[in-house]
Amino acid sequence: MAVTQKISALLAKVQNDFIGLDTVYTLADGTKSQRIYLDSTASTLMMGKVFDLVEKFLDHYANSHSLLHFSAKISTNQYQWAHERVLSFLGADLDTYTCFFTGSGTTAGINRLARVFRDFRPDKDIALVSVMEHHSNDLPHRKHTGKVIHIKLDNYDSGQPGCLSLSDLEENLNRFKDRINYVAITGISNVTGIINPIYDIAELAHKYGALVLIDGAQTAAHMPVKMSGHNNPNRNIDAFVFSGHKTYAPGSPGVVVCRKDILLAIEPEEVGGGMVEDVYINNYIIKNYFPDREEAGTPNIPGAIALATAIEIMDHIGMEEIYEYEEILVNRAMERMLDIQDIMIYGEKDLTKCTRAGSISFNINGMHHGLTAAVLNDYFNIAVRNECFCAHPYVKELILDDMLEAVSELSESEIETKYKLLAGMVRASFGLYNTMDDVDALITALKIISINKEKYSNHYHVDDYGNYVHNTFQMDSDNHFSIPNMLIEYLTKM
Repeated sequence: MAVTQKISALLAKVQNDFIGLDTVYTLADGTKSQRIYLDSTASTLMMGKVFDLVEKFLDHYANSHSLLHFSAKISTNQYQWAHERVLSFLGADLDTYTCFFTGSGTTAGINRLARVFRDFRPDKDIALVSVMEHHSNDLPHRKHTGKVIHIKLDNYDSGQPGCLSLSDLEENLNRFKDRINYVAITGISNVTGIINPIYDIAELAHKYGALVLIDGAQTAAHMPVKMSGHNNPNRNIDAFVFSGHKTYAPGSPGVVVCRKDILLAIEPEEVGGGMVEDVYINNYIIKNYFPDREEAGTPNIPGAIALATAIEIMDHIGMEEIYEYEEILVNRAMERMLDIQDIMIYGEKDLTKCTRAGSISFNINGMHHGLTAAVLNDYFNIAVRNECFCAHPYVKELILDDMLEAVSELSESEIETKYKLLAGMVRASFGLYNTMDDVDALITALKIISINKEKYSNHYHVDDYGNYVHNTFQMDSDNHFSIPNMLIEYLTKM
């Protein structure tokens, strides 16, 4: 009991120490209020302690890969710690796996691994991915693999899709057998928050000789991960990719954790300084040790250290504790949203069949998703995201019933126009810093909006870019933030 109380106290301490929690904006009705940030699936806020410690590190900053002066020694040691911390955080055996950092978040890592897996087993030309994937875990495989097959999702009585269908996965594994190189699956959907059974998927894939790549962009910050050490080794994960900007360390790089034997079998994807043992006029010798072998050029050292600091804090809280806390928020928000007659929640809603983490996507009947998001921002200071969340095929499947009802008596050209209007939804997503007060604020706002749809609609028009813009309200000058303007003041003030 004492341990639980201690962990809960630490969670409370950490969740109140995020940069931007006290940001105030002026609303359309003239009132001022603190922003309620429900857009963590796109990018999380930064832990205050992470910012503080990285700022202190910058007093010692130097390039890594040297121990010859004080600052270089500190940078090298801290950068090495960042790699080790990631491996420990994901439960990845140090002898089997390596960790390396990449640019542009998870996207860069998945593109890299798609090429690695292609070259590692060039005789296997098929990758299996799910229908629910973010474009970052779909398009790289289409580009770099010979053929991509999309695995169906489970459908229950609700008619809304749930988790990846294990039966359809096995059917395709059995059908194509030796042609399948790997299975690439998201751990948690960035649209619905639905959690996939990644260890069951790994066990099934390995049974048929396929590798397993997990897009962990949404998983790493929300639930515990165990890449290796399972009683059944077939449940181990071959590669896992996630991103610092979704793990409470904005400005941090993407992360790849992969089996060393896969990477050692082929020449590294990227070459340059730092990854070679020696270079001659006619050839070069690549290092045979990690992570240097996979990290060409000067790395984002402060970003990697920031990410390692964030996950160190999360590990001290306990990822099970974090998952259980956020599960209460998400489940409570869903239950209360389902009580609002005009709200449609997407994805299987029976939490005993499909568990969720992080996100809920929805629409208000009779309101465009862009209008709902605009009203939530302008009148309630609740930051959410709308449209298709870089997961177009999945969103199209989720809104299929809405589309069929809307286009039943339209011509083909009218259907296309109607689709462009309807295609999308609103997403509320939660992080460590969110509380039940945020859930209450969201539910209150949605109730008010749903019974005042016409009133709010009359306040907006659609601009040339398809955005819903308030007819009279403009962002208050005090709300604006402009680095160029601040620089002018700094550079001209004597």
